[in-house]
Amino acid sequence: MDEMETEQASIPEPVPKEPPKIHRLDESVVNRIAAGEVIQRPVSAVKELVENSLDADSTSINVVVKDGGLKLIQVSDDGHGIRCEDLPILCERHTTSKLSKYEDLQSIKSMGFRGEALASMTYVGHVAVTTITKGQLHGYRVCYKDGAMVNEPKACAAVKGTQIMVENLFYNMIARRKTLQNSSDDYTKIVDLLSRMAIHHINVSFSCRKHGAARADVHSIATSLRLDSIRTVYGVSVARNLMKLEASENDSSSLVFKMDGFISNSNYVAKKTTMVLFINDRLVDCAALKRAIEIVYAATLPKASKPFIYMSIVLPPEHVDVNVHPTKREVSLLNQELIVEKIQSAIELKLRESNDTRTYQEQTVESSPSGPSSISNDLHLTLGSKLQKVPVHKMVRIDSSDPAGRLHAYVQSKPHSNLANTSSLSAVRSSVRQRRNPNETAGLTSIQELIDDIDRNCHSALLDIVRQCTYIGMADDVFALLQHNTHLYLTNVVSLSKELMYQQVLRRFAHFNAVQLSDPAPLLELIMLALKEEDMDAETSDNDDLKEKIAEMNTKLLKQKAEMLEEYFCIKIDTHGNLSRLPVILDQYTPDMDHVPEFVLCLGNDVDWDDEKNCFQAIAAALGNFYAMHPPLLPNPSGEGFQFYKKRKPSRNPEDEKSPSDDAGNDAELEDEIEHQVLSEAEAAWAQREWSIQHVLFPAMKLFLKPPTSMATNGTFVRVASLEKLYKIFERC
Repeated sequence: MDEMETEQASIPEPVPKEPPKIHRLDESVVNRIAAGEVIQRPVSAVKELVENSLDADSTSINVVVKDGGLKLIQVSDDGHGIRCEDLPILCERHTTSKLSKYEDLQSIKSMGFRGEALASMTYVGHVAVTTITKGQLHGYRVCYKDGAMVNEPKACAAVKGTQIMVENLFYNMIARRKTLQNSSDDYTKIVDLLSRMAIHHINVSFSCRKHGAARADVHSIATSLRLDSIRTVYGVSVARNLMKLEASENDSSSLVFKMDGFISNSNYVAKKTTMVLFINDRLVDCAALKRAIEIVYAATLPKASKPFIYMSIVLPPEHVDVNVHPTKREVSLLNQELIVEKIQSAIELKLRESNDTRTYQEQTVESSPSGPSSISNDLHLTLGSKLQKVPVHKMVRIDSSDPAGRLHAYVQSKPHSNLANTSSLSAVRSSVRQRRNPNETAGLTSIQELIDDIDRNCHSALLDIVRQCTYIGMADDVFALLQHNTHLYLTNVVSLSKELMYQQVLRRFAHFNAVQLSDPAPLLELIMLALKEEDMDAETSDNDDLKEKIAEMNTKLLKQKAEMLEEYFCIKIDTHGNLSRLPVILDQYTPDMDHVPEFVLCLGNDVDWDDEKNCFQAIAAALGNFYAMHPPLLPNPSGEGFQFYKKRKPSRNPEDEKSPSDDAGNDAELEDEIEHQVLSEAEAAWAQREWSIQHVLFPAMKLFLKPPTSMATNGTFVRVASLEKLYKIFERC
């Protein structure tokens, strides 16, 4: 014992760890960190230099690139040049001629304004500037490093304007340079940038070529017609399939903007969307607008090809916040949702007009020497040489670019007046309000972890089916028929919609729109209804007291969690315990309110409120189950369920003082009226569900759903036919 006590006594006690000391970073470190944010890759440097040239009122801008911009970026313009006395501070941080005080940002019209671009380049590359101003006999050349001049300006021969050379970009950022070794990829990005600039600034000539190449990859000349510039840069096939588009609003109290541009028509075919967007002459990205336009094309055109869009939007400068991104790639707009909706409506109208008068380009096709001479040119134009080579057992009769289902074409059904007005795109507009970045998760890592789980668990083969499938029609009350390539699948609509809603709740977390209940529903009554539905066989009231206690406890709990439910999930519970608001998960879709009691009971019983991640997951799952497209409670009148409506008879009150002859005369009329009302209600409910499945669920599924691996084995997707196997069976006939 003495030895053990001696050993324990000899163990030193842990020294308390001192908190780390805060120190000021060296200025060179700060500058290099900032430079890495502004100049992310070579195309970032080219964009900044070209925008400086445009600010200098240039009419000609020439770009030369070597090794994707890592070895050399040279931008030459014929602008007004730089004064000799300004050269010493030209490349210092936050030196600019564009503004002098912060308030100038509210009316800024120039491309640059922070004075960080040239400075950032000097911290990650070697910069040389040659410039001459109007009226001077000679120009000046000076080199810069780390924001300062390396030498005094030297007199030299120069042509009008400024030439800036950036060499050995990221020479002192080894990791960044190694990730950018694929020079062809970066050069492609630079060519794309110059192409976009060229079709907007039509009064400026642009050229871009590789160092040592005789031919320029971008070569545009100043012109007065934008369509000519698009034809020069993107080709004749693009330009001939474009339509002029304009939209504007001049309500000073709410919305002021003007938009003009070109969009592709129904004859244009491409594999990916090309969107060139300028806001107040700035080349920017807007994911919400792009997504909204793609949905217009998918829902309007019979063949949903990816569009080409050029768009220039002009807003009052005070309505645009340009200082929201280090590279100025994004801007923040006042009334963005209204602007997107106006533009989307204008595009929809234009596309519908063009679809009514669709034209086809003629082609010259040589006749096959072995084929019969009676084959018409129209047949050649319809089939094309590639389609004729497809084996018969590989020919697909319907493709994923057709947004409409085909099964309903063979089933005669009565039109429903309440759906007549929903055929336009305004009823399926499902992405305008998704303008917020789906990656915004209110700063909660638990939501990001749940989204990461979805991404990791995504089944790649099912994802391909979901993205490229074609909706055929409903096979029964639960299963829908889908076609993917040469395979036919049965898919469980309830499981599919439940998973889609769950994922959308997580991705739209804390960014929901709301649907207001016309009459707030008391939680206590809703929970009592749900408890009674679970215990339908108990006709006695022996356990009513227990149900009331459970309902009261759950109501009290949900009232305590009301603030969190409203902030994160847009579920509004007022102080009186009434449910008054629910979230919009898919626009133009409202869940079946018959499932509200079950949903409220699930919130009270199945949510672990003590663990953040489990709590959010359970609430999202409850919303997913509530919003899933379950079959309506009334039986389907188009099948065997029609017998249900024949058996319904009116209830008669024995206390009614009517003669037997009156009763006999009114029974048949009353019975027919009740049958008609219930049958009409059921027909409307089932028709609305099928319409929502085709026009809301499946378009949203193609855009957003990432099917989990479990769907491959749990019966959600079942392959029922394969064209190759069917061909082998029937080719003997």
